[in-house]
Amino acid sequence: MYRKTIELFLLDGNPNNRIICNISNWDGIGIKIPKTMIKESKDREELYHTGIYFLFNKSEKTIYIGEAENIYQRILQHLSEDDWNEVLIFIKKGNGLNKAHVKFLENRFYNIAKSVDRYHLKNSTVPTKSSITESEKAAMEEFSDYIKLITNTLDYKPFEDLVENSTNIEDFYIDSIGLHASGKMTNEGFVVFKGSESNQEFKNASSLSLKRKWLQLREENIVDQNGFFTKDYLFSSPSLAAAMVLGRNANGLTEWKNHQKETLKSILTITNE
Repeated sequence: MYRKTIELFLLDGNPNNRIICNISNWDGIGIKIPKTMIKESKDREELYHTGIYFLFNKSEKTIYIGEAENIYQRILQHLSEDDWNEVLIFIKKGNGLNKAHVKFLENRFYNIAKSVDRYHLKNSTVPTKSSITESEKAAMEEFSDYIKLITNTLDYKPFEDLVENSTNIEDFYIDSIGLHASGKMTNEGFVVFKGSESNQEFKNASSLSLKRKWLQLREENIVDQNGFFTKDYLFSSPSLAAAMVLGRNANGLTEWKNHQKETLKSILTITNE
């Protein structure tokens, strides 16, 4: 996608409240509304259009994906549910989306979120995919790209692959004490790849907080009983990633090395020539 100008209008003058999102040369509109401000948004005409919406609980990393021909009335039905605190709504200017369009988008975003596996999906069933023409499909796929762009800009990442927007740094590896792991630096931290190994023991002399994280990975089956990562997993730093592989305190900048045995630190460090 080419460079774009995104306009974020703070409807209440507060970035934590309602935001109207527009992109140059796009006929869609994105709207972020906190749950506590739904009822006072009833005078927003665009909320009564046909569209798609995402209910988020950012701290718990959960998402519900839905669609409606009258977005506002549908959101009101969710107010009694306690597992979300913000909604992102997407409509087309002039109420240009129809039921088939939003059913297509609902199914598309459900499958993207499921594949990316960053957020827990709260949908109890897989949304039905509607049948639309080839030209409509192309238009909706382009429309969905803009939705992903705005969602990511607002710091929600349920549709962004862990390494899709990584830095240009190559993959890095740990080969130590019979363990083999690989991963990559990204703009968000360090991703350990599926199939990497994690030590079956955690050194007692190491940090208790690190050990709790190591145990959590196993409790959530991110690392299986044989010590293998079951999926790509994002850590906040290379050191945390290395510690989860090695089962001890670790300096990830020196533990992770490329195929030429150069450390991550040496690759990241800018030298004066």
